[in-house]
Amino acid sequence: MLASIGTTGTQDTLKLLPFVVMAVVAVIDFGSGPTSGLLPLLALGPAFASVACGLARTTVIGVVALVLCVALGLYNDILWTPRTNITMFAILGVTVASVLASAGRLRHERQLADVRSVAEAAQRVLLRPVPRRAGPGIGVAVSYTSATAEARIGGDLYEVVTTPHGVRIIVGDVQGKGLEAVETAAVVLGAFREAAHDEKKLQGVVARLEKALTRELSGEQFVTAVLAEIRGGSTIAVINCGHPPPMVLDAEGTIWFADPPDEALPLGMSALQVSKPQPHHIPFEPGDQVLFYTDGVIEARNGFGEFYPLPERAHLLDGEDDPQGSLDALRADLLHHVGRPLGDDAAMLLLRHRAAQENSSAA
Repeated sequence: MLASIGTTGTQDTLKLLPFVVMAVVAVIDFGSGPTSGLLPLLALGPAFASVACGLARTTVIGVVALVLCVALGLYNDILWTPRTNITMFAILGVTVASVLASAGRLRHERQLADVRSVAEAAQRVLLRPVPRRAGPGIGVAVSYTSATAEARIGGDLYEVVTTPHGVRIIVGDVQGKGLEAVETAAVVLGAFREAAHDEKKLQGVVARLEKALTRELSGEQFVTAVLAEIRGGSTIAVINCGHPPPMVLDAEGTIWFADPPDEALPLGMSALQVSKPQPHHIPFEPGDQVLFYTDGVIEARNGFGEFYPLPERAHLLDGEDDPQGSLDALRADLLHHVGRPLGDDAAMLLLRHRAAQENSSAA
């Protein structure tokens, strides 16, 4: 919302700029007389108008500039002199060029708006809203930031599915970028949504993803992913397929990364796998939080080349009662650290096991 307000303020300023420039030129020329030679600067009015104004407004500004030129020429008694005539032709030419430039800009803006609307529709299909709860007392929050601002979507993926076998989660990152990465992410999510309901074991879900990707991927492409399963109790079963390990924040404030004892190869590389991946278990007691993320988070650099210090920023996840508010604060800090558009997509999914007193008060 703040970005939208800032953009609107800038556009309003740009729309007023042509009038300000022409007024300044007219006042100075009116005070200094015919020797100032500022009349050609009136052409700046329609030139600036092409940046932010529509066709009608740009035309009006050009007419105003031409009228001011004639009025100042009459006042200084230099109308119809070669210098004034050249200035009027210059204003007329700049106005015509500005109208054409404004038409091209508006056409580009309409095309960009269409692309964004299609991207938003694709995002709603590909990355559906996840449930706010993943079982009794377990809150869920997600954040996705695409490196391609106009596209809104990329190769990172996430999903939370409630099944007869428990709540199953995937967070992944497709190798590569662009439409090909988006297509691969769609394959992974489609296969996961089906397999999560059909397969009794988490290993079966991984096998189904491998089969789906084998039909789609070519060459050396692959997908890193971490799959998790919550069946109640005080642990989360996790299979890590070449993905950054989840960050765990326990109720005591201790921060650690859940590195798997035996990390599986990324999805799509099953031919090189010696043994089938086995799940390991992460403690998940009341008050604990588990953050799943993609490498776009930990590999985000600021202007000095420094990586984002995720463990040092973990305290931001304790700042809000709502897990989504906490994750939004972490995302805002990530963007502030980078200070520019991200170089890679960044997805985060937070699980929070609410404390017992929290659960009873919510009930």
